[in-house]
Amino acid sequence: MSPLLAAASNTAHPSAAWLLLAALGAGGYLLHCVIWPYRACRKCDGAGRFRSPSGRAWRYCNRCAGKGAQLRTGRRIWTHLKSIDRNRR
Repeated sequence: MSPLLAAASNTAHPSAAWLLLAALGAGGYLLHCVIWPYRACRKCDGAGRFRSPSGRAWRYCNRCAGKGAQLRTGRRIWTHLKSIDRNRR
């Protein structure tokens, strides 16, 4: 057996590296959601309101109720998992 063939046959399966990378990415996103639970509203870009075409009047954003921020999906999952754990006790 040639040395190149022997070296190639002893490598780990590449899917293990992808699984590790996916787990690290999910953990990083979960940590991000714990530290920064809110994101800017996509509809009003975080302003919380819209101006009229004349520019004199304004109205609140319907999606974020005028707050300008929305809870991240990862934070909703985190809160749900914490409530399951809390209710189990």
